[in-house]
Amino acid sequence: MKKKDRKISSLTNLQIAFQFILLIAIATLTVFPLLWLVSTAFKSPSENIFQATPQLLPAQPTFENFLKVWKNSRFDLYLWNSFFISSITVILNLLFCSLAAFPLARLDFKGRDSIFWAIVGTTMIPFQITMIPLYILAVQLNLKNTYAGLIFPYIISAFGIFLLRQAFQSVPKEMEEAARMDGCSSLGIWWHVMLPAARPALTTLAVFTFVAMWGDFLWPLVIVDKAELYTLPRGIASLASAFSEDWRLIAAGSAISMLPVFIVFVFLQRYIIPTEASIGVKG
Repeated sequence: MKKKDRKISSLTNLQIAFQFILLIAIATLTVFPLLWLVSTAFKSPSENIFQATPQLLPAQPTFENFLKVWKNSRFDLYLWNSFFISSITVILNLLFCSLAAFPLARLDFKGRDSIFWAIVGTTMIPFQITMIPLYILAVQLNLKNTYAGLIFPYIISAFGIFLLRQAFQSVPKEMEEAARMDGCSSLGIWWHVMLPAARPALTTLAVFTFVAMWGDFLWPLVIVDKAELYTLPRGIASLASAFSEDWRLIAAGSAISMLPVFIVFVFLQRYIIPTEASIGVKG
C-alpha cells in the first residue's frame, strides 16, 4: 500500500508541476507583447528596435518618447475625451441595464422569458452588422462629431442585462418581501435592495464597460472626423502619420493609454468578489 501511495503521490506532483509549467508558459505568451511594448517606449533613438537579435531591456532607458508624445500631440485632449466618454457610458450602462434587468428577474409578466432570451440572442450579432444602421440613425439625429454620438451605441448592452438579471435573481426573496412590507415600491426595491445586493455584479459590469469603451476604435473612427473629439485609440492611430511611424513614440502613447485601465482595475478588483457585506438593505 505504501508503494502504491507513493506512486499516486508522485503522479499527483507531476500533474501539478505540469500544470504550473503550462500556466507559466501561457502567462509568458500573454504578458510578453505588453512587456515588449513598454520596453520599446523606453528605448532611445540610437537603439535599433528591429535588430536581428531582439533585446527586451532598453540599453539606454529614456522618458524622451513620453515627453515628445505629450508635447507634440494633443494627447491630453485625447485622454480627457476617452475618460469623459468612458465614465458617462459606464454610468448610463449601469442605470439602464439594471432598470431593464430588474423586471426580467423579479417581476412576473407574460412573455418575460421570451423577451430575455431575445435580448441575449442579440449578443451573437457582430457590431459590424449594426454599425451602418447605427451610423445612419446617428446622422439623422445630428449626433455625428459629438460626444453623444460616441456614447450613443453603448448606453445599454445585452451582456449587462444578462449579468445583472442573474445577480438580481440570486437576491433572497425575503429581502424583497420585507421591503414591500415596509411600504417600498418596485422602484424603491430596485434602488434600496437590488442595487446594494448586486454590487459585485455592478462593479464587474462597470469595469468591463470602461475597458471596452476605453479601447474602442471602430465606432470613433466612423462617427468622428474632428481631431478635438478623438479618443485615445483614434488619437494613437493618428500618431503613425504625425510621427512618420516612429514606433517608439507610438509605443509610448499606447503605454500611457493603458495606465488608466490598470488603475481602474486595481482600485475596483476588490469589489468584484462578493462578500457578506455586499448583501444588505440600504437604509
